[in-house]
Formats: sequence, structure tokens, C-alpha cells
Amino acid sequence: MTGAVSSEKAKPSPTLNTILMVEDTLKNSPDSVITVAELKKMLPRQVNHNTLMVILDYLEQGNKIAVGLKGITWIHSRNGNLIKTVAHGLEI
Repeated sequence: MTGAVSSEKAKPSPTLNTILMVEDTLKNSPDSVITVAELKKMLPRQVNHNTLMVILDYLEQGNKIAVGLKGITWIHSRNGNLIKTVAHGLEI
């Protein structure tokens, strides 16, 4: 049987440019926590909701963002001292 169409919908595959755009917007947000609706308004160009959800899931799995009841926050840091402090469990 040729030309059969799968009954399962394909998951959106965001482009690298779209992922970087969302990442940059979250990283540079003036607010510490933002909602998905606020994020959509802040993005330089429109992103499909399902595609945005895939990107947010990817960023959360990569420990770059935390998603909670109040919204999304950027948590990734390249600060070496902060990383050591967290790794050793020191109080700040």
C-alpha cells in the first residue's frame, strides 16, 4: 500500500532560529517569571502554540528554564561560582 497517511499527527519541529529566538527572549526578559501568553507577546515574531510548547519542553529538559504554576523563569547560568555553590550545597 503506497501513499498511506499515518493517523498520528506529527509533532512540530521548530527551527534552530525559532528555538534561539525563544531562548533569547526568556533570557533577556525584564520579569523573573512570565506566562506563556506574555512570552508570546514578547517574541519578535509569531510562533505556533504547539511549536512553542515543544520548545519550552526542550528548554526545560535542558535545565535552562523552570516551568511552574505562576509561569516560566530562566534558570540557566554560566557563572562558575554559582554552579560550584549549587553543586556543593553551600548556603548563600
